[in-house]
Amino acid sequence: MNDENKSKSSKVKVMYVRGEEATSSRSSGNPRTGKGGRSSDRKAPTDRRSSSSPRRDDSSARRNESSSHRNDSPWRTVSKRPTEQKESAQAPSAEEGLTAKSYIDPEQLRRQRQEETRVYGENACQALFQSRPEAIVRAWFVQSVTPRFRETLRWLAANRKAYHVVDDSELAKAAGTEHHGGVCFIIKKQTGLDVAAWLSQAAEQDCVVALENVGNPHNLGAIMRSCAHFGAKAILVNDANLLESGAAVRTAEGGAEHVRAVTAPSFLQGLDAFRRAGYSIVTTSSHEGQPLASTTFPAKTVFVLGQEGEGLHEDTLRQGDISLSIGGTGNIESLNVSVAAGILLGEWWRQQKA
Repeated sequence: MNDENKSKSSKVKVMYVRGEEATSSRSSGNPRTGKGGRSSDRKAPTDRRSSSSPRRDDSSARRNESSSHRNDSPWRTVSKRPTEQKESAQAPSAEEGLTAKSYIDPEQLRRQRQEETRVYGENACQALFQSRPEAIVRAWFVQSVTPRFRETLRWLAANRKAYHVVDDSELAKAAGTEHHGGVCFIIKKQTGLDVAAWLSQAAEQDCVVALENVGNPHNLGAIMRSCAHFGAKAILVNDANLLESGAAVRTAEGGAEHVRAVTAPSFLQGLDAFRRAGYSIVTTSSHEGQPLASTTFPAKTVFVLGQEGEGLHEDTLRQGDISLSIGGTGNIESLNVSVAAGILLGEWWRQQKA
Protein backbone atom coordinates (compact mmCIF):
# COMPACT_ATOMS: atom_id res chain seq x y z
CA MET A 1 0.00 0.00 0.00
CA ASN A 2 1.35 3.43 -0.70
CA ASP A 3 0.37 7.04 -0.89
CA GLU A 4 2.05 9.76 -2.91
CA ASN A 5 2.51 13.25 -1.57
CA LYS A 6 3.27 15.62 -4.44
CA SER A 7 4.64 19.13 -4.04
CA LYS A 8 6.37 21.61 -6.30
CA SER A 9 9.82 20.53 -5.17
CA SER A 10 9.62 16.76 -4.71
CA LYS A 11 7.54 13.62 -4.74
CA VAL A 12 7.63 11.40 -1.66
CA LYS A 13 6.14 7.94 -1.63
CA VAL A 14 4.75 6.73 1.70
CA MET A 15 4.59 3.00 2.24
CA TYR A 16 2.66 1.19 4.98
CA VAL A 17 4.38 -2.02 6.02
CA ARG A 18 2.86 -4.64 8.33
CA GLY A 19 5.07 -5.15 11.37
CA GLU A 20 6.09 -8.45 12.90
CA GLU A 21 3.74 -7.95 15.82
CA ALA A 22 0.80 -8.17 13.41
CA THR A 23 0.70 -11.94 13.63
CA SER A 24 -0.44 -11.83 17.25
CA SER A 25 -2.67 -8.78 16.94
CA ARG A 26 -6.44 -9.09 16.66
CA SER A 27 -6.89 -5.54 15.44
CA SER A 28 -9.05 -5.18 12.35
CA GLY A 29 -9.22 -1.40 12.26
CA ASN A 30 -8.10 1.04 9.64
CA PRO A 31 -4.54 -0.04 8.68
CA ARG A 32 -3.52 3.55 7.91
CA THR A 33 -4.80 5.27 11.07
CA GLY A 34 -4.94 2.43 13.60
CA LYS A 35 -8.45 3.48 14.63
CA GLY A 36 -11.52 1.34 14.91
CA GLY A 37 -9.85 -1.87 16.09
CA ARG A 38 -9.66 -3.76 19.36
CA SER A 39 -6.38 -4.47 21.05
CA SER A 40 -5.95 -7.23 23.56
CA ASP A 41 -3.94 -4.98 25.87
CA ARG A 42 -6.21 -1.95 25.58
CA LYS A 43 -7.22 -0.60 28.96
CA ALA A 44 -10.74 0.50 29.83
CA PRO A 45 -11.09 4.28 29.86
CA THR A 46 -11.12 5.87 33.30
CA ASP A 47 -14.22 7.59 34.66
CA ARG A 48 -13.80 11.29 33.96
CA ARG A 49 -16.02 12.19 36.90
CA SER A 50 -13.79 10.33 39.33
CA SER A 51 -10.64 11.98 38.12
CA SER A 52 -9.18 14.60 40.37
CA SER A 53 -7.16 16.15 37.54
CA PRO A 54 -8.37 19.17 35.56
CA ARG A 55 -10.38 18.72 32.35
CA ARG A 56 -7.34 19.74 30.30
CA ASP A 57 -5.28 16.91 31.80
CA ASP A 58 -8.08 14.46 31.07
CA SER A 59 -8.12 15.52 27.39
CA SER A 60 -4.36 15.16 27.24
CA ALA A 61 -4.63 11.65 28.62
CA ARG A 62 -7.17 10.74 25.98
CA ARG A 63 -4.89 12.09 23.26
CA ASN A 64 -1.97 10.08 24.60
CA GLU A 65 -4.18 7.00 24.78
CA SER A 66 -5.28 7.50 21.19
CA SER A 67 -1.66 7.91 20.11
CA SER A 68 -0.79 4.70 21.93
CA HIS A 69 -3.54 2.90 20.06
CA ARG A 70 -2.19 4.12 16.77
CA ASN A 71 1.29 2.94 17.71
CA ASP A 72 -0.17 -0.47 18.48
CA SER A 73 -1.42 -0.75 14.88
CA PRO A 74 0.09 -3.63 12.89
CA TRP A 75 0.92 -1.10 10.13
CA ARG A 76 3.77 1.30 10.41
CA THR A 77 4.56 4.20 8.12
CA VAL A 78 7.83 4.17 6.21
CA SER A 79 8.82 7.05 3.95
CA LYS A 80 11.25 6.55 1.09
CA ARG A 81 13.29 9.31 -0.44
CA PRO A 82 13.10 9.54 -4.26
CA THR A 83 16.73 8.36 -4.52
CA GLU A 84 15.89 5.24 -2.51
CA GLN A 85 12.91 4.53 -4.74
CA LYS A 86 15.15 4.78 -7.82
CA GLU A 87 17.78 2.45 -6.33
CA SER A 88 15.09 -0.03 -5.35
CA ALA A 89 13.68 -0.03 -8.88
CA GLN A 90 17.11 -0.56 -10.41
CA ALA A 91 18.12 -3.51 -8.24
CA PRO A 92 15.09 -5.35 -6.86
CA SER A 93 15.66 -8.35 -4.66
CA ALA A 94 14.19 -11.77 -5.19
CA GLU A 95 12.13 -11.36 -2.01
CA GLU A 96 10.11 -8.56 -3.61
CA GLY A 97 8.47 -11.06 -5.91
CA LEU A 98 9.29 -9.23 -9.16
CA THR A 99 9.22 -11.14 -12.42
CA ALA A 100 11.95 -11.13 -15.06
CA LYS A 101 10.03 -8.49 -16.99
CA SER A 102 10.33 -6.08 -14.08
CA TYR A 103 14.11 -5.83 -14.23
CA ILE A 104 16.67 -6.26 -17.00
CA ASP A 105 20.29 -6.84 -16.11
CA PRO A 106 22.32 -4.07 -17.84
CA GLU A 107 25.26 -6.43 -18.34
CA GLN A 108 23.03 -9.02 -20.00
CA LEU A 109 21.54 -6.32 -22.23
CA ARG A 110 25.04 -5.18 -23.23
CA ARG A 111 26.05 -8.73 -24.17
CA GLN A 112 22.89 -9.18 -26.21
CA ARG A 113 23.54 -6.00 -28.15
CA GLN A 114 27.10 -7.13 -28.88
CA GLU A 115 25.68 -10.32 -30.38
CA GLU A 116 23.19 -8.47 -32.58
CA THR A 117 23.44 -6.24 -35.63
CA ARG A 118 21.15 -4.37 -38.03
CA VAL A 119 20.40 -5.48 -41.56
CA TYR A 120 18.43 -3.20 -43.86
CA GLY A 121 17.62 -2.93 -47.54
CA GLU A 122 14.98 -4.95 -49.34
CA ASN A 123 17.25 -7.38 -51.20
CA ALA A 124 19.49 -7.91 -48.19
CA CYS A 125 16.56 -8.67 -45.87
CA GLN A 126 14.84 -10.94 -48.40
CA ALA A 127 18.04 -12.95 -48.85
CA LEU A 128 18.59 -13.18 -45.09
CA PHE A 129 15.04 -14.44 -44.52
CA GLN A 130 15.46 -17.12 -47.19
CA SER A 131 18.84 -18.17 -45.79
CA ARG A 132 18.49 -18.01 -41.98
CA PRO A 133 15.15 -16.70 -40.70
CA GLU A 134 15.88 -18.00 -37.21
CA ALA A 135 18.50 -15.24 -36.85
CA ILE A 136 15.84 -12.51 -36.93
CA VAL A 137 15.12 -10.95 -33.53
CA ARG A 138 12.87 -8.00 -34.48
CA ALA A 139 11.73 -6.33 -37.70
CA TRP A 140 10.41 -3.00 -38.96
CA PHE A 141 8.62 -2.32 -42.25
CA VAL A 142 7.06 0.62 -44.01
CA GLN A 143 3.59 -0.08 -45.35
CA SER A 144 4.61 0.04 -49.00
CA VAL A 145 6.97 -2.99 -48.77
CA THR A 146 4.69 -5.29 -46.75
CA PRO A 147 3.08 -6.90 -49.84
CA ARG A 148 6.53 -8.16 -50.87
CA PHE A 149 7.22 -9.48 -47.36
CA ARG A 150 3.97 -11.42 -46.84
CA GLU A 151 5.81 -14.69 -46.27
CA THR A 152 8.20 -13.02 -43.82
CA LEU A 153 5.33 -11.43 -41.88
CA ARG A 154 3.50 -14.75 -41.61
CA TRP A 155 6.64 -16.47 -40.37
CA LEU A 156 7.36 -13.73 -37.81
CA ALA A 157 3.81 -13.94 -36.45
CA ALA A 158 3.84 -17.75 -36.29
CA ASN A 159 7.18 -17.75 -34.46
CA ARG A 160 6.28 -14.92 -32.05
CA LYS A 161 8.88 -12.54 -33.42
CA ALA A 162 8.12 -8.87 -32.86
CA TYR A 163 7.59 -6.72 -35.95
CA HIS A 164 6.31 -3.20 -36.51
CA VAL A 165 4.77 -1.40 -39.47
CA VAL A 166 5.93 2.20 -39.08
CA ASP A 167 6.38 5.39 -41.05
CA ASP A 168 9.60 6.37 -42.77
CA SER A 169 10.95 8.52 -39.92
CA GLU A 170 10.44 5.77 -37.32
CA LEU A 171 12.17 3.24 -39.55
CA ALA A 172 15.11 5.61 -40.00
CA LYS A 173 15.50 5.69 -36.22
CA ALA A 174 15.37 1.90 -35.98
CA ALA A 175 17.86 1.36 -38.82
CA GLY A 176 20.13 4.24 -37.87
CA THR A 177 20.08 5.54 -41.45
CA GLU A 178 17.72 7.07 -43.99
CA HIS A 179 18.95 4.57 -46.61
CA HIS A 180 17.00 1.68 -45.12
CA GLY A 181 15.08 0.62 -48.22
CA GLY A 182 11.81 0.28 -46.31
CA VAL A 183 12.78 -2.60 -44.05
CA CYS A 184 15.15 -3.30 -41.16
CA PHE A 185 15.94 -6.46 -39.17
CA ILE A 186 17.72 -6.85 -35.87
CA ILE A 187 19.52 -10.20 -36.19
CA LYS A 188 21.89 -12.45 -34.30
CA LYS A 189 25.38 -12.11 -35.71
CA GLN A 190 26.85 -14.93 -37.73
CA THR A 191 30.26 -15.55 -36.24
CA GLY A 192 33.24 -16.08 -38.50
CA LEU A 193 34.78 -19.48 -39.14
CA ASP A 194 38.30 -20.32 -38.05
CA VAL A 195 40.57 -20.95 -41.03
CA ALA A 196 41.06 -24.59 -39.98
CA ALA A 197 37.29 -25.13 -39.90
CA TRP A 198 36.94 -23.67 -43.38
CA LEU A 199 39.75 -25.80 -44.83
CA SER A 200 38.20 -28.97 -43.39
CA GLN A 201 35.12 -28.59 -45.59
CA ALA A 202 36.45 -26.65 -48.61
CA ALA A 203 35.59 -27.87 -52.12
CA GLU A 204 38.10 -28.95 -54.77
CA GLN A 205 37.58 -25.64 -56.56
CA ASP A 206 37.75 -22.86 -54.01
CA CYS A 207 38.45 -19.16 -54.45
CA VAL A 208 39.08 -17.02 -51.35
CA VAL A 209 39.49 -13.24 -51.09
CA ALA A 210 41.88 -12.04 -48.36
CA LEU A 211 41.47 -8.39 -47.33
CA GLU A 212 44.28 -6.67 -45.46
CA ASN A 213 43.07 -3.59 -43.56
CA VAL A 214 40.08 -3.00 -45.83
CA GLY A 215 37.37 -1.49 -43.63
CA ASN A 216 35.13 0.68 -45.81
CA PRO A 217 31.67 -0.96 -45.55
CA HIS A 218 30.67 0.00 -49.09
CA ASN A 219 33.82 -1.59 -50.53
CA LEU A 220 33.26 -4.67 -48.37
CA GLY A 221 29.66 -4.92 -49.54
CA ALA A 222 30.65 -4.60 -53.19
CA ILE A 223 33.31 -7.31 -52.75
CA MET A 224 30.79 -9.66 -51.12
CA ARG A 225 28.43 -9.05 -54.03
CA SER A 226 31.16 -9.96 -56.56
CA CYS A 227 32.16 -13.01 -54.50
CA ALA A 228 28.59 -14.29 -54.53
CA HIS A 229 28.31 -13.71 -58.28
CA PHE A 230 31.55 -15.50 -59.18
CA GLY A 231 31.40 -18.31 -56.62
CA ALA A 232 34.00 -17.22 -54.06
CA LYS A 233 32.54 -18.37 -50.74
CA ALA A 234 35.06 -17.13 -48.17
CA ILE A 235 36.69 -13.83 -47.24
CA LEU A 236 39.71 -13.81 -44.93
CA VAL A 237 39.54 -10.78 -42.62
CA ASN A 238 40.97 -9.72 -39.29
CA ASP A 239 37.52 -8.99 -37.83
CA ALA A 240 34.44 -10.95 -38.91
CA ASN A 241 32.16 -8.15 -37.67
CA LEU A 242 33.30 -5.99 -40.59
CA LEU A 243 31.27 -8.09 -42.99
CA GLU A 244 28.10 -7.78 -40.89
CA SER A 245 27.72 -4.01 -40.72
CA GLY A 246 24.38 -2.73 -41.99
CA ALA A 247 25.94 -0.67 -44.77
CA ALA A 248 28.11 -3.57 -46.00
CA VAL A 249 25.21 -6.05 -46.06
CA ARG A 250 22.91 -3.58 -47.81
CA THR A 251 25.56 -2.82 -50.46
CA ALA A 252 26.02 -6.56 -51.02
CA GLU A 253 22.33 -6.75 -52.13
CA GLY A 254 21.90 -10.24 -50.74
CA GLY A 255 25.42 -11.44 -51.53
CA ALA A 256 26.39 -11.48 -47.84
CA GLU A 257 24.30 -14.63 -47.34
CA HIS A 258 26.53 -16.56 -49.78
CA VAL A 259 29.90 -15.61 -48.24
CA ARG A 260 31.46 -16.55 -44.90
CA ALA A 261 34.01 -14.56 -42.95
CA VAL A 262 37.14 -16.59 -42.17
CA THR A 263 39.53 -15.55 -39.41
CA ALA A 264 42.93 -16.55 -38.03
CA PRO A 265 45.10 -15.41 -35.11
CA SER A 266 46.80 -13.04 -37.57
CA PHE A 267 46.40 -12.19 -41.24
CA LEU A 268 49.77 -13.70 -42.18
CA GLN A 269 49.02 -16.89 -40.26
CA GLY A 270 45.78 -17.20 -42.20
CA LEU A 271 47.62 -16.91 -45.53
CA ASP A 272 50.17 -19.49 -44.39
CA ALA A 273 47.40 -21.93 -43.44
CA PHE A 274 45.88 -21.64 -46.93
CA ARG A 275 49.26 -22.17 -48.59
CA ARG A 276 49.94 -25.31 -46.57
CA ALA A 277 46.51 -26.57 -47.62
CA GLY A 278 47.48 -26.33 -51.31
CA TYR A 279 46.17 -22.87 -52.24
CA SER A 280 48.14 -20.44 -54.42
CA ILE A 281 48.51 -16.98 -52.87
CA VAL A 282 48.02 -14.25 -55.49
CA THR A 283 49.05 -10.69 -54.61
CA THR A 284 48.40 -7.60 -56.72
CA SER A 285 50.36 -4.45 -57.45
CA SER A 286 49.67 -1.33 -59.45
CA HIS A 287 53.24 -1.06 -60.75
CA GLU A 288 54.74 -4.53 -61.11
CA GLY A 289 53.83 -8.15 -61.57
CA GLN A 290 52.86 -10.30 -64.48
CA PRO A 291 49.86 -9.20 -66.56
CA LEU A 292 46.52 -10.61 -65.59
CA ALA A 293 45.76 -11.61 -69.17
CA SER A 294 48.70 -14.03 -69.26
CA THR A 295 48.16 -15.58 -65.81
CA THR A 296 46.60 -18.98 -65.22
CA PHE A 297 44.94 -19.52 -61.87
CA PRO A 298 44.83 -22.89 -60.11
CA ALA A 299 41.55 -24.35 -58.81
CA LYS A 300 42.40 -23.25 -55.27
CA THR A 301 43.36 -19.60 -55.21
CA VAL A 302 43.56 -16.83 -52.60
CA PHE A 303 43.44 -13.26 -53.96
CA VAL A 304 45.10 -10.85 -51.52
CA LEU A 305 43.96 -7.21 -51.67
CA GLY A 306 44.78 -4.20 -49.53
CA GLN A 307 43.82 -0.57 -49.09
CA GLU A 308 43.84 1.59 -52.17
CA GLY A 309 46.22 4.16 -50.71
CA GLU A 310 48.79 2.02 -48.92
CA GLY A 311 48.33 -1.26 -50.75
CA LEU A 312 49.66 -4.48 -49.25
CA HIS A 313 52.23 -4.56 -46.49
CA GLU A 314 55.72 -5.70 -47.53
CA ASP A 315 55.50 -8.83 -45.36
CA THR A 316 52.24 -9.71 -47.09
CA LEU A 317 53.70 -9.17 -50.56
CA ARG A 318 56.47 -11.64 -49.72
CA GLN A 319 53.80 -14.27 -48.98
CA GLY A 320 52.64 -14.25 -52.59
CA ASP A 321 53.19 -17.20 -54.92
CA ILE A 322 52.00 -15.11 -57.87
CA SER A 323 52.30 -11.33 -58.21
CA LEU A 324 50.25 -9.74 -60.95
CA SER A 325 49.00 -6.39 -62.16
CA ILE A 326 45.80 -5.36 -63.90
CA GLY A 327 46.75 -3.53 -67.06
CA GLY A 328 45.15 -0.22 -68.05
CA THR A 329 45.83 3.21 -69.48
CA GLY A 330 47.86 4.43 -66.53
CA ASN A 331 45.74 7.59 -66.26
CA ILE A 332 44.98 6.79 -62.61
CA GLU A 333 47.13 5.39 -59.82
CA SER A 334 45.03 2.33 -59.04
CA LEU A 335 41.61 0.77 -59.17
CA ASN A 336 39.09 0.79 -56.38
CA VAL A 337 39.68 -2.34 -54.29
CA SER A 338 36.17 -3.65 -54.94
CA VAL A 339 36.58 -3.12 -58.70
CA ALA A 340 39.95 -4.92 -58.68
CA ALA A 341 38.39 -7.81 -56.74
CA GLY A 342 35.57 -8.09 -59.28
CA ILE A 343 38.03 -8.25 -62.21
CA LEU A 344 40.16 -10.95 -60.55
CA LEU A 345 37.17 -13.03 -59.50
CA GLY A 346 35.66 -12.80 -62.98
CA GLU A 347 38.86 -14.08 -64.57
CA TRP A 348 39.16 -16.96 -62.08
CA TRP A 349 35.54 -17.93 -62.80
CA ARG A 350 36.10 -17.79 -66.57
CA GLN A 351 39.14 -20.04 -66.39
CA GLN A 352 37.53 -22.62 -64.11
CA LYS A 353 34.39 -22.86 -66.27
CA ALA A 354 36.16 -22.84 -69.63
